[in-house]
Amino acid sequence: MTDPAAQRTPPPSLPAADGSTDPHQWLEEVTGEDALAWVHERNARAESELDQVVDPRAADGAPLTATLQREILEILDATDKIPGVVMRGEHLYNFWTDAEHERGLWRRTTLESYRGEDPDWEILLDLDALNEAEGEDWVWHGASLLRPAGLAEGEPYRRALVDLSHGGSDADVTREFDLETLSFVPESAGGFVRPEAKGSLSWIDADTVWVSTDFGEGTMTTSGYARQARLWTRGTALSEAQPVHEIAADDMAVFAGHDSTPGWERDWVIEAHAFYDSTIHVVDRTTQPPELTRVDVPRDLEANAHRDLGIFHPRSDWDVAGSTFPAGSLVVGDFARFQAGEPELHMLFEPTEATSLADMTITRSTIVLSILEDVVHRLEVHYRDEHGAWVQRDLYPELRGSIGVAAVDADVDDRVWVTVTGFLEPTTLRLGDLAEIPADGEASDLDVIKTTPPRFDAEGLDVSQHFATSDDGTRIPYFEISRQDRAEAEAPVPTLLYGYGGFEISLTPGYLGAIGKAWLERGGTYVLANIRGGGEYGPHWHQAALTENRHRAYEDFSSVAKDLLERGVTDRDHLAVRGGSNGGLLTGNMVTQYPELFGAVVIQVPLLDMKRYSHLLAGASWMAEYGDPDTDDWEFVRTFSPYHLLREEVAYPPTFLLTSTRDDRVHPGHARKFAAAMETLGADVRSWENTEGGHGGAATNEQAARMNALMYTFLWNTIGDAGGQS
Repeated sequence: MTDPAAQRTPPPSLPAADGSTDPHQWLEEVTGEDALAWVHERNARAESELDQVVDPRAADGAPLTATLQREILEILDATDKIPGVVMRGEHLYNFWTDAEHERGLWRRTTLESYRGEDPDWEILLDLDALNEAEGEDWVWHGASLLRPAGLAEGEPYRRALVDLSHGGSDADVTREFDLETLSFVPESAGGFVRPEAKGSLSWIDADTVWVSTDFGEGTMTTSGYARQARLWTRGTALSEAQPVHEIAADDMAVFAGHDSTPGWERDWVIEAHAFYDSTIHVVDRTTQPPELTRVDVPRDLEANAHRDLGIFHPRSDWDVAGSTFPAGSLVVGDFARFQAGEPELHMLFEPTEATSLADMTITRSTIVLSILEDVVHRLEVHYRDEHGAWVQRDLYPELRGSIGVAAVDADVDDRVWVTVTGFLEPTTLRLGDLAEIPADGEASDLDVIKTTPPRFDAEGLDVSQHFATSDDGTRIPYFEISRQDRAEAEAPVPTLLYGYGGFEISLTPGYLGAIGKAWLERGGTYVLANIRGGGEYGPHWHQAALTENRHRAYEDFSSVAKDLLERGVTDRDHLAVRGGSNGGLLTGNMVTQYPELFGAVVIQVPLLDMKRYSHLLAGASWMAEYGDPDTDDWEFVRTFSPYHLLREEVAYPPTFLLTSTRDDRVHPGHARKFAAAMETLGADVRSWENTEGGHGGAATNEQAARMNALMYTFLWNTIGDAGGQS
């Protein structure tokens, strides 16, 4: 392939290939009057086009967008979803949205009640009522509860820190909440209140918190996150919080937290230099000033501690105490001895070419490992016997699908929540107890707590795994979900290919829900690609597509597309790709580097201008992934900067860009400028920008349903038959 970023003389409507000119930079003014006028005009244009597409399955000739929006919203608002819960003391806490509660309810119940078909929920906070009372647009960002000192004696949880975001942006506020009066504690009454910023507040005790936030000029990193970790005491002003640690301005962020495990209390400060690059400190708060002791591990190693145990997950080969632990392994040892320079370490997991550690769950006395083998899950449990020797058992081998494990309360016992799902299998929630594991390796029975009913008709659908060969010979796995009689179809089947390929994030099977309803049930085929840049095969799979090797992710994805064409799954005119965020960069490169392969492209909340990305919002924090475009790195970064790869006299496939004005992580200017540049080329492009939603693109279920209805209508109208099979 020739260099797609070769020097050229662009028309005035396109950016220079070297990044020296940018005719559409004015669209980076997020709420600028002219920029928003441009956005509203494009929104109206896209909606006018797509709302005219008729649903061929509707007898009354209703618009396809209306049908899809209604069907997707019914799924999102379903009252028989499994409420995700977190146990604290006697209660299970849940945040819930449905048709009657657009912004949601924070609520709690007991385990006994939760097991029933209709749990008795106590409403703690109604966000819709709060927004009406305060005239705000709050979106739930989560809550953390203060573990009471007398929990073992039955003392209840009394206080929480609640995070709320305007419109779904990453920047949020924290407000202290009283779980007895069910009201916020006013700042005037000594309540902890953190103003809006990209930061955090976390409990130490009833009168002390860790705070990282915007303290004024010079206290935020170039990525837009907090630089300072401070101790804040109740009754004092936030500005008077005691500084404990400050990171460099060009680091990503600082994080501070307290481990409240009784008898094993610890405080941590973590310097996040970049993704998968951090320095970890244990904090001694008994000294003045508090003393930080570095955990002596490589900066790309993830370290944690639970009770006496240190847990270490190296991302490159780790030489320590005369042993070498390979990248992707999991290693444990006595944490105090490790800190004292006397490590005695034991490797619980060693990766292979086909296996990687997908996740780890710690209970009071066990460690549960979720392992991917060619992107298929299995579980192991590890625990120490009466002599202190580690024992390993397979765990719940009868389970099939994507398996998620979470501790009920790791400080209290060995119970675990186990969720199982698949592309076509609705999610089931089970409860297990690992306190007693028989010698035969079979753990105690799993109790089925909740099941989700099907959301779409999966009859006749089949899931299969395939492997494409990338340009350098690497085998790339992908899943295909299609009709069993696809090969006998008279016409090519509309096929949607999805990928991500970044930040060591693995794409695994999960119930398709809205995708099943809007795409599969109507006759489409869905494909999920496990390309390099992700974490499906551990750190090396991610590292293989970093910086100057980024092209491998795009070669992998295009190779999956080519394999679909060669296998006769579909043809070019009926093949579309979709991706968001880093996946939007992926599909942006499909538009510009492989336009001949696709009949349509969807690009969501994307990075596209890789010359300016590091200067926009959180972009500086991703330079370890992509490179620094302000240095010689631009020589390779420009080869995958879609905004700079656009050129005249190329037949680009129909393209749809979707973003959010409220996205304060990936700047909406990326999507705006790319759409504007494509327009000047006369390309078949449309864009739609939600005014709320943050990086997720939508702040409510209704917004999510509308966004997805427009997207699927675009796909059916370009690579399908405007509605699929009846």
